[in-house]
Amino acid sequence: MPRPRTVPAEHPAFADLPVTHVALGSGLRAAVHVSGHLTGRRLPIVCIPGYQRNMSDFLAFATHLRRAGGGDWPIVLIDLPGRGRADDRARIQDYSSLADARDVASIITALNIGRAIILGQGHGGQVSMALATDHPLLIAGTVLLDSGPVTDSRGIVRLRNNLEHIEALRGAKNVTSGFRRLLGGDYPGLPEVQLDALIGRTHYVDKRGRARPLYDQRLIKALAKINFDDVLMAQWPMFDALTCAPLMLLRTQLTDQLRRETFDQMARRRPDAVALTIAGQGSPALFDQREEIDAVLDFVTRISEPNKSRVA
Repeated sequence: MPRPRTVPAEHPAFADLPVTHVALGSGLRAAVHVSGHLTGRRLPIVCIPGYQRNMSDFLAFATHLRRAGGGDWPIVLIDLPGRGRADDRARIQDYSSLADARDVASIITALNIGRAIILGQGHGGQVSMALATDHPLLIAGTVLLDSGPVTDSRGIVRLRNNLEHIEALRGAKNVTSGFRRLLGGDYPGLPEVQLDALIGRTHYVDKRGRARPLYDQRLIKALAKINFDDVLMAQWPMFDALTCAPLMLLRTQLTDQLRRETFDQMARRRPDAVALTIAGQGSPALFDQREEIDAVLDFVTRISEPNKSRVA
């Protein structure tokens, strides 16, 4: 049976993200936040976060895009099972990008969305590729962010080790300083108040001063057998499934999730794609620079204009 997740009431990272729960199979529920109006005049943007992450990673993106795009662009943020305010899956082996892609398809159908632009970050990009493989007619365009057909094992090992280290710390001050040291490498020069806000996207500190995850810890246990020098199987056929629609490729300069050579190979394989590097930060992208917001807005506007004409 699915296991409901417990998230502290009034958790700051979720304060501006009220959700509706969408029923999936076997009583499982995903959490969905919709901003703007799903009228069909503009293609909605469906945002899929990274492996253990949740919709709070896209709050700044949604806010900036609404301001730049006229205030009413429909944006759908999702907590997939095991993350944020969604239910946990019943078994550890039930977690996979294929299962997540099926759930995204179910959510899109439940919201009565015919076609959407999919923005997938990290694991969310792999889910986007799986979605394109099985449901190409749902996809009007794709934005891959720090994601591709070749996953860097070094990033997975670093993620696993960092989270195990943080969650073993005792005392709120130690937890906060530990997080700041880790995040400071991904976001050099970022003020501590913003680093602390990033902590709240994935964890909260309980009354005993322990870091408690906003995700199912079995997601991290599933990574236990991956080693630093492992070469993971490439999924180029899934990447090629994205030829069903226009493509945008984004990579943060300091990410350890997507190697530069893989990103360049993706761009060569899809010369029609828009490719952009986000300077001076790692993953997840902060979406605090006008250049990438304007680039994404231009991409989705060009795709959405024909849809607007059909509706009119």
